[in-house]
Amino acid sequence: MTMKATAAASGTSLPASGDTAHAAGPGLMIAALGVVFGDIGTSPLYAFKETMNPEHGVPFSPDAVLGLLSLIFWGLMFVVTLKYVVFVLRADHDGEGGILALQALARNAVSGPKTRPWVWRGIGVLGLVGAAMFYGDSLITPAISVLSAVEGLEVQAPVLQRVVIPITLAILVGLFMVQKKGTGVVGRIFGPVMLLWFLVLGVAGLWQVLQQPQVLAALDPRRAVGFLVVHRAQSLAVLGAVFLAFTGGEALYADMGHFGARPIRLAWLFIALPGLVLNYFGQGALVLANPAAIDNPFFRLFPSWGVLPMVVLAAMATVIASQAVISGAFSLTAQAMRMGYLPRMRVVQTSGTAIGQIYVPAVNWLLMVGVLLLVLGFRSSGALSAAYGIAVSITMVTTTLLAGIVAWGLWRWNKVAVAVGVAAFAAVDLTFVVSNSLKVAEGGWLTLAVAAGVMVLFTTWAKGRRLGLEAAAADSLPLRPFVESLALNMPHRVSGTAVFLNPDATAVPHALLHNLKHNQVLHEQVIVLRVLSCDTPRVDARLRIEAEQLMDGIWVVTARHGFMERADVPEFIRILAYQKTLAIDSMKTSYFVSRASVGEENLPGMNPVRRVLFGWLQRNAGRASDYFELPDNR
Repeated sequence: MTMKATAAASGTSLPASGDTAHAAGPGLMIAALGVVFGDIGTSPLYAFKETMNPEHGVPFSPDAVLGLLSLIFWGLMFVVTLKYVVFVLRADHDGEGGILALQALARNAVSGPKTRPWVWRGIGVLGLVGAAMFYGDSLITPAISVLSAVEGLEVQAPVLQRVVIPITLAILVGLFMVQKKGTGVVGRIFGPVMLLWFLVLGVAGLWQVLQQPQVLAALDPRRAVGFLVVHRAQSLAVLGAVFLAFTGGEALYADMGHFGARPIRLAWLFIALPGLVLNYFGQGALVLANPAAIDNPFFRLFPSWGVLPMVVLAAMATVIASQAVISGAFSLTAQAMRMGYLPRMRVVQTSGTAIGQIYVPAVNWLLMVGVLLLVLGFRSSGALSAAYGIAVSITMVTTTLLAGIVAWGLWRWNKVAVAVGVAAFAAVDLTFVVSNSLKVAEGGWLTLAVAAGVMVLFTTWAKGRRLGLEAAAADSLPLRPFVESLALNMPHRVSGTAVFLNPDATAVPHALLHNLKHNQVLHEQVIVLRVLSCDTPRVDARLRIEAEQLMDGIWVVTARHGFMERADVPEFIRILAYQKTLAIDSMKTSYFVSRASVGEENLPGMNPVRRVLFGWLQRNAGRASDYFELPDNR
């Protein structure tokens, strides 16, 4: 497997391929703990408590406790361990993971001359739905995680309940304020803190299990089945709460590009999974011995003197979990921009060595406002849990379907085995979708509304941009005849290089026409440059630049980059100069960009509302010069 370096959120350049011999060391495993497992690692703060919520209508009993623990345990084994760790992590797209990378792999699996257009579009929709749902998750995770950690103060002293909301808001505001500084410095402590977190989870749970060893009966899967049979009427509502223990499982695949599959697998199997299982069983053992502890079984695991330190440690762990989701939203936004699903936005590179560390101000502030409103609106982790889960469960369904397409068409696995596996995983995923849909009226509508809004943005921008490019192509002049006409009546040539960015390599850039019309000169070297974003994380260096000389000093160039790479036009020009041995002086190179505005009359087939939305997006899109990293003085 080809080794590639990507930037982990810890601020270190890490090997992308986890299956190489040296890519699974202890350091990499610990780093993965700090980035990959923050979300699922903080689920014990609220997941088991919500399964025992009296509102579900399940009366308290030892059998009910054991049945719920069995559901959590076997869910972790089937959904997270078997599905994600064993199977989905195999879907390595040039070292990258995540829903958009999986979408690209699935499209590769079905591409061919006989591929029906609806299949291609269907795969695209699945990928976009999963990506849109991630934004809903990005709102809920910081709110519910930090709030559930600070609620531990109520266990220390009930009178502190009034300060829970202010402290939560202060932590969240601070978290979003420091995003512009980058995560490099803070990221160095992420791994060790999460290692300590999982160790404390395991030790605290193990102590209670030793006091009540009968809780280990929950390892018997018949306990889970028996609970669902006995409590048929309440099972869907309860499964919605059980699902909270698996939220964050998607991150194992989404962050594969930072560490590779092998370190993530090892960190899960030997650190994260044992810590989580022991803690859940410890909470169950505590509740069996003291049913009153169900008000907050996580913090009740610890003696009174240990509650406050655990609140601090939990707050740190939840900040780490939130940081991973926020950084993921930045990365997903950058990928969506490069793939043509979102307009250009300002992207700030926060590290000189780690390409994956970026900051998107617009997304940061929108997330901050949304998260703060959630905390103020719901005011408790229990209430927020109603809004949590539906987006993640839908994302898991899309992952199952896309991974099945990849296994079927790309890996050429046995078709019967693939069909059975996809059916089994999809049945479980859809069960959780249905169970979480019961909470839509209580708050789940919020994440669905956010995801629907993002989908509208994705599809509106992509369609409007396509129609605009088609309209521009219809009105443009063909490039080759134009260059031939210049040879017959050559204008005055001036020294230097002019780079004209144009989305169509066969058309004359409008900026070139205006330059000739008003200045009546042509640069000594003229480069008509088209920049293409490819449906792959990275582009092979040998395929990055494609250039053809139309006449002396006039070139038409196509530059390609992957959706994990920046559209760095000056770097493309340097590569071109090296490959073609052109004498290009960067200080004598000027870049020309045309800013076209697509009128509503050029958007046939779009309803009036989406036309207005596209116009607003177009007017507020970031500058092309920033997106293509053009120097301000050139």
